[in-house]
Amino acid sequence: MSNKNPGNLERLREVLPYFGGTGWAFVAATIGAAIGAATESAIAWLMKPLLDGGFKADGFALWLVPVTIIGLFAVRGVAGFAVNYALAWAGQAGTVRMRSAIFERLLAARPSLMVEQTSSSLINTVVYELQMGATLLVGAVQTLLKDSLTVIALLGFLLWTNWQLTLFIAVLFPVVAWVMRIFGKRMHSVTVAGQKATDQLAYVVEENVLAWRLVRLHNAAAGQTQRFNRASQLLRSLSLKATVAASAVTPITQVLSACAMSAVIVAALWQSRAQGGTVGAFVAYVTAMVALINPLKHLSEVAGPITRGFAAVQRGLSLAHHAPVESGGTHAPGRARGDIALRDVSLVYKSDQSPALQNLNLEIRAGQTVALVGPSGAGKSTLVNLLPRFLEPTSGSITLDGVALSDWDLRALREQFALVSQEVILFNDSVAANVAFGDTLDRGRVLEALAGANLLAFAESLPRGIDSLIGHNGSELSGGQRQRLAIARAIYKNAPILLLDEATSALDSESERLVQAALEKLMVGRTSIVIAHRLSTVEAADSVVVLDQGRVVEHGTHAELLARGGLFSRLHALQFKT
Repeated sequence: MSNKNPGNLERLREVLPYFGGTGWAFVAATIGAAIGAATESAIAWLMKPLLDGGFKADGFALWLVPVTIIGLFAVRGVAGFAVNYALAWAGQAGTVRMRSAIFERLLAARPSLMVEQTSSSLINTVVYELQMGATLLVGAVQTLLKDSLTVIALLGFLLWTNWQLTLFIAVLFPVVAWVMRIFGKRMHSVTVAGQKATDQLAYVVEENVLAWRLVRLHNAAAGQTQRFNRASQLLRSLSLKATVAASAVTPITQVLSACAMSAVIVAALWQSRAQGGTVGAFVAYVTAMVALINPLKHLSEVAGPITRGFAAVQRGLSLAHHAPVESGGTHAPGRARGDIALRDVSLVYKSDQSPALQNLNLEIRAGQTVALVGPSGAGKSTLVNLLPRFLEPTSGSITLDGVALSDWDLRALREQFALVSQEVILFNDSVAANVAFGDTLDRGRVLEALAGANLLAFAESLPRGIDSLIGHNGSELSGGQRQRLAIARAIYKNAPILLLDEATSALDSESERLVQAALEKLMVGRTSIVIAHRLSTVEAADSVVVLDQGRVVEHGTHAELLARGGLFSRLHALQFKT
């Protein structure tokens, strides 16, 4: 069996562990399906006494007919409900476990995963693909369980009634299995292509939602609509191919069934004439034979949902099982001093691109405030992203307090850093929850952090104070308020090392002055690394490091660098020329 379809068996082995503890549901579903299958053959059996005795006035109890029929359908209905509910319960339990495993792996995966895959693709995998796949597989299991047992029960009845005629029907099954295998392979390849096309369509929508201002400002709606339509048409084409592959199975199996059953009916009539037999026996046999059509039809159609379901679930499980996880050491000393050293550090994003950093050497002593300046693309943000290991250097070494970053426990390492970036990320939660993000919420500390970021008065003026929701990514706040909320979060974390990527860029002059004063107090006794584009903000820094094309080209105080007349002096002159 494994030779026939090793792919599906391997996928099944991956899926089954997530259904631990749900065995009772499968047992209950099997019992319900068996009862339902028995009622199918019982209905066929009922035809013989009904026709042979019902038309004779020899004491046949007519009231038994409606009672028996109603009773059989009632039992079948209850059994069907039990099968559907038990399998749905087990399916949802397994889906929740799979979804949790995928999400946990996503949060623990190497940062490169977030670069290699689009957010729309990851969202589609975790939320939509997994749910759709689980739904299709649960439906397929329901079909396999109920209809397989129904076929077995009806075939058993047919064999018991007339085994010679039943041999005609038995020939049908290997032919149907062969047809399902051929079309199943086609379905899998089309389904995988459809998943990629869905990701591409979702990505187009994601880009246009994020960049809606730019699209409208540049009157680019027509071009983006064409791009969307191309992706949509590709998905449509693949969906139609999948429909063709799935739908072709049904008429083929129906024609095969009709051929076999026509032959059986002719043979049954000939046998009845030659050997004798009652009308009731003939009708009972034909009823059971005709009743085989629906379950056989359902079984012939189940290949499509199984293929699509496994392809969708496997995509998520591939992420859960095979996405590379971040690795770290065991060094976790508590609060770090803040001594940082980079030795011969180089980083290349892609082999066909120039290095983002080249043989960079830099030492930052604990408690120092170091400003990183330089033209766009000089490597400032790359350097900062190396410290909490959001990026890994291609070569060289980076140490914190004399210990290589790779030897630090990742959680302990990242507890040492507070980051305020130009790209502020906020959650659709309360002001307080965003300030205390990732930590225990202490309302007193939240108020102090908001005050330090010059945001307390605004927060307290909101309808629910610091418990007010701020909307998707802080959509209820202005740009300056979002920036100050991010600063309050950094103040609340109270980490020994501050990473400030133009932290005051979105503030007006008065707010910038107040927040800058708060940051200067916060920097006391802490190692602070400040990416500065406005060179006036680095005058108080202990050291200014000038980067260009991934190299340190100048290093000194603000006054020393101005006096040298080098790159820093030229950049300063460009910013302040009148």
